[in-house]
Amino acid sequence: MAANSHDQGRLPAPYLTPGSSSFMDFLSTHAPEQLPGSRPLPGVQGAVQAPHGTTIVAVAFRGGVVLAGDRRATMGNMIAQRDIEKVFPADEYSAVGIAGTAGLAVEMVRLFQLELEHFEKVEGDTLSLEGKANRLSTMIRGNLGMAMQGLAVVPLFAGYDTDRATGRIFSYDVTGGRSEEYGFAAVGSGSVFARGSLKKLHREDLTEEQAATVAVQALYDAADDDSATGGPDVARRIYPVVAVIAEGGYRRLGEDEVTSVARSVLDGRLQLPNGPLAPLV
Repeated sequence: MAANSHDQGRLPAPYLTPGSSSFMDFLSTHAPEQLPGSRPLPGVQGAVQAPHGTTIVAVAFRGGVVLAGDRRATMGNMIAQRDIEKVFPADEYSAVGIAGTAGLAVEMVRLFQLELEHFEKVEGDTLSLEGKANRLSTMIRGNLGMAMQGLAVVPLFAGYDTDRATGRIFSYDVTGGRSEEYGFAAVGSGSVFARGSLKKLHREDLTEEQAATVAVQALYDAADDDSATGGPDVARRIYPVVAVIAEGGYRRLGEDEVTSVARSVLDGRLQLPNGPLAPLV
């Protein structure tokens, strides 16, 4: 019957059966082999070598949040890519920055985008920001088998909460454990250095432009001490990806805007190589 319906141009029965508004649940029921975490890996000796992406930072400001990522991907001690994209819109009011195994991370983001779009079409409304964060947590937990084999994905999720009229940041571990971060957050191999920078520079009264500058400063500090993090590449004109999520929705800063911020940071480092000094009190 399903074959005849298909021959007649009709959708197969699973597409017409009422069920969950989750696209992940739909795949789990009707095509579980399509889920990234369900695909078996071939037997290998030693660690799996795959491109990894780092570092992602998020900075809250008055009226929203900035999410930014460097552009380097590494494979072992080699640079695998100099201009990788690590920050993606999840929907109109949220975004995801990826760290970890690049290929799986990008696939997870695309599935997450589809999950949110599917929910909106089925329910006629959008998920709350809390609900989006929970859905992403479930997807990360589904990748646990891959993570145990060295192919972990650890994203940073940020968005504008339309109910609270404020920006919010969520971080995760490889098991899908979720934590809300207040003010700022960082993930990836350079996160220790980026977080130290953010602790000194973040203030609650930052403007959007100042928050973007703080994010680039933190990425610069991460690149200064972590070889897997790429700093601004003036020769190739490769600068961090910086996105702003505020009341007007998701907006990726244009090339001219990011270039201006990155060059101001670089010019400042010529005078103060260690970066701006935070007040002692």
